[in-house]
Amino acid sequence: QVQLVESGGGLVQAGDSLRLSCAASGPTFDRHALGWFRQAPGKERVFVTGISWSGAGTGYANAVRGRFIISRDNAKNTVYLQMNSLKPEDTAVYYCAAKYAPLYDSGRYYNREYEYDYWGQGTQVTVSS
Repeated sequence: QVQLVESGGGLVQAGDSLRLSCAASGPTFDRHALGWFRQAPGKERVFVTGISWSGAGTGYANAVRGRFIISRDNAKNTVYLQMNSLKPEDTAVYYCAAKYAPLYDSGRYYNREYEYDYWGQGTQVTVSS
């Protein structure tokens, strides 16, 4: 069982940067692929970025590629989302998610909600224009 707690959300202006953190508790964090999703008001939750259990593989949604960076620190059981050049359309509740991944999938990240086993409670990010 993995428990995830996001932090770092807040209100920022367009063009600003923000770093979200997601702290995990539970065993074998370093064997879990991780992802960030977001849900804007009145919209479905969508994939933002993901990272493989080894950290070797990462992927990004087109809307954030080149502006957001996902990273993980296994020693701290934490995954980060560095968000740069924020836009009003980035306003959403951001969720982190974890999936226990097979050993041979060291480079695979996951981009579908149903693939993840554990979810955090979300953190609000609001970007004003």
